Amino acid sequence: FSCFLSADEQRVIQSRGRKCFVFFSRAVRKRNFTHSDLCCVPFSPFYGEDFYFEIPRPFQCLSFHVYAKSVFQREQPVGKVSIRKDDLCKYSGKEHWFALQPVDPNSEVQGKVHLEMKLNELITDNGPVSPRLQVRIIECQGLPLISGQNCDSFATVTLIGPARSDQRKTKVKKKTSDPHFEETFYFEVSRSSSNAKKSHFQVEDEDIEKLEIKVELWNNGNLAQDVFLGETRVSLKVLRNDVVHKAWYLLQPRGNGTKPKPDDLGSLRLNVTYTEDNVLPSSCYFPLRNLLLKSPDVQPISASAAHILGDVCRDRSEASLPVVRLLLHHNRLLPFLTSIAALELDNTQEANTIFRGNSLATRCIDDMMKMVGRNYLTVTLKPVLDEICESNKTCEIDPVKLKEGDNVEVNKENLQVYVQKVFSSITQSSASCPPLMCDVFRALRQLASDRFPGDPHVQYSAVSSFVFLRFFAVAVLSPHTFQLRPHHPDPDVSRTLTLISKTIQTLGSWSIGLEESFNTADTESTPVRYEVKTVCLSACLSVCREVHKRAQGKKRLGKKNFKKRWLRVTNRELSYHKHKGKDALCVIPVKNILGVEKLDENTFNRKNMFQVLLSERPLYVQAGNCVEASEWIEVLSQVSRCNPGRLSNFHPSAYVTGMWLCCKETTENLPGCRPCTTSTLANIQPEIDCDRETERIFSLFSASLPRLQKMEDACASMSVYLGQQKEQEEYSAFIIQDPKETFRTIKEIREVLEELKAQHADTENPIVGKTS
Repeated sequence: FSCFLSADEQRVIQSRGRKCFVFFSRAVRKRNFTHSDLCCVPFSPFYGEDFYFEIPRPFQCLSFHVYAKSVFQREQPVGKVSIRKDDLCKYSGKEHWFALQPVDPNSEVQGKVHLEMKLNELITDNGPVSPRLQVRIIECQGLPLISGQNCDSFATVTLIGPARSDQRKTKVKKKTSDPHFEETFYFEVSRSSSNAKKSHFQVEDEDIEKLEIKVELWNNGNLAQDVFLGETRVSLKVLRNDVVHKAWYLLQPRGNGTKPKPDDLGSLRLNVTYTEDNVLPSSCYFPLRNLLLKSPDVQPISASAAHILGDVCRDRSEASLPVVRLLLHHNRLLPFLTSIAALELDNTQEANTIFRGNSLATRCIDDMMKMVGRNYLTVTLKPVLDEICESNKTCEIDPVKLKEGDNVEVNKENLQVYVQKVFSSITQSSASCPPLMCDVFRALRQLASDRFPGDPHVQYSAVSSFVFLRFFAVAVLSPHTFQLRPHHPDPDVSRTLTLISKTIQTLGSWSIGLEESFNTADTESTPVRYEVKTVCLSACLSVCREVHKRAQGKKRLGKKNFKKRWLRVTNRELSYHKHKGKDALCVIPVKNILGVEKLDENTFNRKNMFQVLLSERPLYVQAGNCVEASEWIEVLSQVSRCNPGRLSNFHPSAYVTGMWLCCKETTENLPGCRPCTTSTLANIQPEIDCDRETERIFSLFSASLPRLQKMEDACASMSVYLGQQKEQEEYSAFIIQDPKETFRTIKEIREVLEELKAQHADTENPIVGKTS
């Protein structure tokens, strides 16, 4: 199906100094999110897909459109389900069957129009003769896109009565969804002879009931047919009490949406969860935000506010997302993830079940990867997924599902090639991995090694359970969910992606102990063997080129001249060699690199120079050309970007003849005089509204007060200390390591919740209001 939003929710809005992007496109730019063919079962397709998106407050309705592809691969509308905003609360959080309604192009309208109406008398030499209606069409807002472009809109204004239809037309406004017309039209209003002598400032009831103004919006088709955009009808009854009537009107379908009873088009089962948060000024959230930001420092971590939220919320996914966003924005996410991962490992008894459950730790790490790793997925997987989806080679290996004319051996070969391409893209992508993900994976490896010291492979399975099973494999299976493809692939390509994803999961479960060949099996097919050349994730990068290196002056009497060397870098070490393939003359661990920067050409009168900053003295290197110099800087910066102790300042020139040539300082160990270049990838961070996330956490705590009370009772109960079996089972859903510390934190949570609740009650006009 496809989802459509009306005018107001389809645009990027500015709210509280931040932009809120709506992920669904406008009406005529529909975006398919599920099977382009309904499913393998023609009349009862099952989708089972979740989508999360944000919408601005003033939206009108949420619509789901069901399409089917014809034999010519053309999309044919089957029906639609439209839910008005006022009805969302009735259906929120519950599964419900909705009857499909027919799709009528004239009913797919959105936007609103601003009108002003006034009644005047037409004065002549013989006195007033008849009233004259003045209609001013001021502007429109939120008109739909036409073929992906802003529309060329115009309006028609028609006075409709029992025996008349007088129409006027505005000028065409080019390329805008918010046209400003500012045009006024006049209509003569006839009066019955029996009322001709009555006050000329009144219109009789019998006349008002017979007249109305109809405003229609159209897209100018030039040589093609004009496209209907919506209409509104206003009875002249509104002028009974007002001399001037001025108001906004929502555009309606043609004929106000009156349709004959539709045929039975089927039903669509939906589970829609709609939430609105009343966001207060920032100062109101300081106590709760500070309490949450202290979570990584609380010992034990189970007594922290963030962990308690995960315990008392029935749906951990709702609790983890705002917590991750808030801690990420304040650079407090890494210590929190490390602490909750350590807590889960303490409760894990076998190494082969590490991080396999749906715990708070796994949910938070999942959310972190999806937030900071989106660009990483695009760089790593999008090229190869585009190739797979566009080439559309058959890879079916299940004999039951083979089509007539398929060759299983050819399909195996196709699948083997695709798997090898995807797997190679992953193993060669470490230089693009976001720094936060690298830091988290490094922490997981260390924690797993400490927890299971006798298992040499557990440190790799701890990482692969996330990076393969929960990150790459999921993205391969549903590329449209991660914006790697514009829409859901067709069934054949989807089947291919399923086989590749399962193979990647198998590889991930084998982690570092990958063999030269591996077995993979679909749940319904016979195991098939594929040959795949594997590469270790931690050493997948290797670059070696000829450069000129300046001697570092390790020998007191040695000359500091330039020599031709082969420079080689991997994920672990930087080395230079006298000849390619020979033993290294010097090896520098990557973890010792404190920065990589350009060097001024005037320093040694040489172009294309760069320097590798180390703790003792820098390494000066001249690349073959400017392109190679930039590539060296980029590669070395990426492999060392997560190193602790990286320098914040550097000297763009060298220390020669007793002074720095750049700043003329004589102290060799003086800190740099220019800020270091920041890694571009390290700065990629989603836009986060901390006040909104804190308000979401407040709402979750408020909705979970009964469970919070139960957890508080557990802390105060003697069963926590004595381990009485009956009460222990009642409180088994909570993790309470330190009852006193947990009780203290719950008390603080209650205090800030009461304070925020009072501030909500005192605020009449919240920044983001809640509708009834």
